[in-house]
Amino acid sequence: MDFELTEDQRAFANTARQFAQTALAPHAANWDAEAIFPREAIAQAGELGFCGLYAPENAGGLALPRLDATLIFEEMAAVDPSTTAFITIHNMATWMLGTWATDVVRAEWGEALTSGQKLASYALTEPGAGSDAASLKTRAELVGHEYVINGAKAFISGAGSTDVLVLMARTGEAASGSAGISAFAVPANLPGISYGKKEEKMGWNSQPTRVINFDNVRIPSNHLLGHEGEGFKIAMKGLDGGRINIATCSVGAAQGALTQAQQYMQERKQFGKAIASFQALQFKLADMATELVAARQMVRLAASKLDAGAPDASTYCAMAKRFATDTGFMVCNEALQLHGGYGYLRDFPLERLVRDARVHQILEGTNEIMRVIIARRMLEGDAPEAIR
Repeated sequence: MDFELTEDQRAFANTARQFAQTALAPHAANWDAEAIFPREAIAQAGELGFCGLYAPENAGGLALPRLDATLIFEEMAAVDPSTTAFITIHNMATWMLGTWATDVVRAEWGEALTSGQKLASYALTEPGAGSDAASLKTRAELVGHEYVINGAKAFISGAGSTDVLVLMARTGEAASGSAGISAFAVPANLPGISYGKKEEKMGWNSQPTRVINFDNVRIPSNHLLGHEGEGFKIAMKGLDGGRINIATCSVGAAQGALTQAQQYMQERKQFGKAIASFQALQFKLADMATELVAARQMVRLAASKLDAGAPDASTYCAMAKRFATDTGFMVCNEALQLHGGYGYLRDFPLERLVRDARVHQILEGTNEIMRVIIARRMLEGDAPEAIR
């Protein structure tokens, strides 16, 4: 197994690092403090291809492997996990639209999304359907040549500031369960769509989060993604990649925090010497680095599994998400501790990295749900060969 990156992969990572340092780093703290959604910076990311990394080429995307995308997202998340996380969500929604949309819808939205000129939100979660996504209630009824949508979505990243929604809604007769759920591309400004207040959050402040209400919203029938009843399958395929994405954002945030801690330990003096000379703190730093490298390799393994279409890819995506988001938060938190009281101040980026990384353990499926997915796979009949 070759763990070395190719020249192309290193070039992608270097470009992302330069972009992060020039377009994100100078502004990330202000975006967080003022809750500013940086559309202009996201559009600049789109000019580099970062808004359609793994979207298909016929939608204007780069069609890169998921492994290559992790390298780019990690570099950006080391500076600004919140903005990077939104870009990953946009990439997921753009990939879903580019893969399953009709030719008409793909032609209308594909290149606008992959270029970053238009932005997408992913609308699955509802006020009463979080971890149990299959219990969603939003309905889309086919009336003539249109679907009429009624219901509500919650915790939607970018809501109110994006241009199109990749929406999961119930089209079948079943009131619950994954059967009868379909996926749609819904322009975000249609009559009947209304947005709740911008949620005040602990972190992720550079991206708005709102409830979305749908009251007899009408879309042409050709805005269906795939076929009726395929929506839950499409959603889960999207979430496999989404879990890798958010795990990567945790790895990036942790790397940014670890780098800050290394520098600070060399500069900060106590008892007449740099705190880097204290063995207890050296051990802490060594453990942080070791855990971070393990998380990074697990994420890249899961991405490779997904790229290869491995039958156990979903399980590895769940493991990577669980481990990397727990580890990422731990490393950020320990880095803050190494900074002492200074880490608690907004003059340093540590407190923002801690706040932004915390939500990664919740979204794209809580880490408790990740454990359920892993355990179920382990307890299946082919378990001895499933996870080795």
